[in-house]
Parts: sequence; structure tokens; C-alpha cells
Amino acid sequence: MKEIKHIFFDLDHTLWDFEKNSREAMLHLFLEYGFDTAFNTDFNTFIAVYEKINHELWRQYALKQVSKEELRYQRFHQAFLHFGYDRVEIAKAWADEYLAISPYKTHLIDGSLEILNYLKAKNYELHIITNGFREVQHIKLSESGLKDFFRHIIISEDHGVNKPDIKIFELAQTLSGAGQPECIMIGDNYEADILGALNARWKAVYLSVSPRHNEQAGFYQISALKQLKELL
Repeated sequence: MKEIKHIFFDLDHTLWDFEKNSREAMLHLFLEYGFDTAFNTDFNTFIAVYEKINHELWRQYALKQVSKEELRYQRFHQAFLHFGYDRVEIAKAWADEYLAISPYKTHLIDGSLEILNYLKAKNYELHIITNGFREVQHIKLSESGLKDFFRHIIISEDHGVNKPDIKIFELAQTLSGAGQPECIMIGDNYEADILGALNARWKAVYLSVSPRHNEQAGFYQISALKQLKELL
């Protein structure tokens, strides 16, 4: 892909290990609030319920079917309801405490720093496009040592449009001064990152361990970041 000059990364689940960092923050809160007793369950059971709810609400948020505020606390409230605990005020307190703790966690997806150094050495322009909340994304990038790799950090909330809307990709292209053939998106979310990029006529790389998609569909699939060395 010799024409590629600008590489746009998703952040959560692609470079920053959202699952591991989130689970550490959640375990802290789960124990602090004594929910092992209140819910009569263990943390692994609780987190499995929470993550399913959280994933669905993030999907709805990307499509603007729920607001940021609803996502912030409903993911906790709905998980609490599953265990028969109906306390909206506690869910909102969790939302605040979770966002105060989790972005300072620094676990990265395997190979993140290695591949960013590799791409930087090859003089690619690197950028971020993320649907995450503005108040935490810059903290994540700074605390984990990722921020200096990127020329532009484009947070959808700052611009009122989420991936997969084509407008966020067009905005990123304009800000970077790139042409369509020079752009490639790398992310873990098929709908937001891959379909969004393809609709913008960019190339795309899908980071996923799920059954391999057909590359004739217009994108590449990798199961580990280090595999980008075979493409770029």
C-alpha cells in the first residue's frame, strides 16, 4: 500500500486495552461498595453482565440512539437491575468514580508501542479518531505514553458526529490534509471503524480474532497489531 501516508487509529480496544483497564477500575468499585455481598455474586459474574450491557449501549451511542449522559450511568444502572439493585443515584456515583479512575490505567493492547514506533520510523502521519468521551481520552493517551505519536487526535464529541458517520472521516481527512487514497483506518469495531472508513472510500484494517472476513470486501483483517508490518 505504497500510496498510504496517513494512518488513523481507533483508541479503545485497538491501542488502549479498554477491557483490562476497565475491569481493574470496576473491581475497585465493586469491592469498595461491597457489591459482592449486596448482589450475592462474584465479580466475574457481575462484569460479564456489565460488559454485555456496556457494549450494546456504546453501539447505540455511536448511532446516536442514546445520549452521552444516558450511556454514562445507564450501563451501571442496568447492570445493577440485573441483580435486583435499583439505585439510580448509586449508578450515577459509579459513573463519576469510574471515569475518575479508569483513564489513568495504562494497559495497552499487545504490540501497540512496537507498531507505533515502527510506523513512525517509516514516516507515516499517525492520527486518532475516537468516539470516546472527551474528558478521558486525552488522559488515556498521556498516561499510557501514546499521545506524542499522533499529529491529530479527533474526538467525535468535539465535533458532534460519531463514527461510522462519514462526516467524521471527511473531517479527519480535511484536518490532516490527506487525499482519500492516502488514508487508512485501523480499528476493532466493524461497524464504526471499518464500514465507516469504507463508506468514506478509505482503506481499512479490522483488528479482530473473529472468523476472517473476505478481503475482497475491501478491507484487511489482522488478529494482532504486529501484523501491520506485513501491510505497511
